[in-house]
Amino acid sequence: MTGQPATPPGAGDRWADLAPRLISGAVIAVIGLVAIILGGPWFTMLAVFACAVMVWELWMMIEPGRPTSGSIFAALVASVLSGMLTFTSPWAAVLFLVAPIVGWATLRRERRTWLAFALGIQIAGWGLVMFRHEYGFTWLVWMVLIIIAADVAGYFVGKSLGGPKFWPRVSPKKTWSGTIGGWVAAALVGAVFDLLFVRTSWEIIPLSVALAFAGQMGDVAESALKRRMGVKDSSTLIPGHGGLFDRFDALLGASLFLLLVVGLFDLPGVGF
Repeated sequence: MTGQPATPPGAGDRWADLAPRLISGAVIAVIGLVAIILGGPWFTMLAVFACAVMVWELWMMIEPGRPTSGSIFAALVASVLSGMLTFTSPWAAVLFLVAPIVGWATLRRERRTWLAFALGIQIAGWGLVMFRHEYGFTWLVWMVLIIIAADVAGYFVGKSLGGPKFWPRVSPKKTWSGTIGGWVAAALVGAVFDLLFVRTSWEIIPLSVALAFAGQMGDVAESALKRRMGVKDSSTLIPGHGGLFDRFDALLGASLFLLLVVGLFDLPGVGF
């Protein structure tokens, strides 16, 4: 279940992965939605588990010949993230550095810089739990729906229209048509969300587009990592999607972006 060797782009039917993507995506969406609704320890446990799996996938892409070390690294991240979500002291933030420092000491020099992803995964996972706790169910659903809408629209528009590539050196499959299609879908989700829940400002619409773009940059960042490591997917855990890192890279990017936004501004309450 480690990273898979890259295959030539465009091989096979362009819609061949649609059925497994839809089925896997639906299962993940149901599990995630239930955890978000329940909140509390249920969502926290899911977030910690997902982050641990993603850092394991990260390690296996960087050092595929050391699965035991990868498992220990994932367990360390799970422990640190659990501690961060238990203790609220500002000084607890230094715990985020524990896993990257340990990895730095054990990895080959030329691969150490990729551990920045481990730091990002931890902070983003922590941010998701904090959003659920501080802003409630609805804002987290908005965030997830933005990522899903941008991903689905980007997939179908990009596959249907094709056209110039968005960033061919890093992510050769992504097109400008798919990227813009994702922005339009995010704007529509933001407009509906404002109409139903916020009812205070049209600013939620450009924020939704910016959030979608941040998610796309998270996807591009992981694509750069996979391209550098020579793998197609982070693992084979999810049929049609690869690994958890492949599925949640956009959500991680969006979480990091929203952490910055709420650090500078605030989000209005929406009732639940």
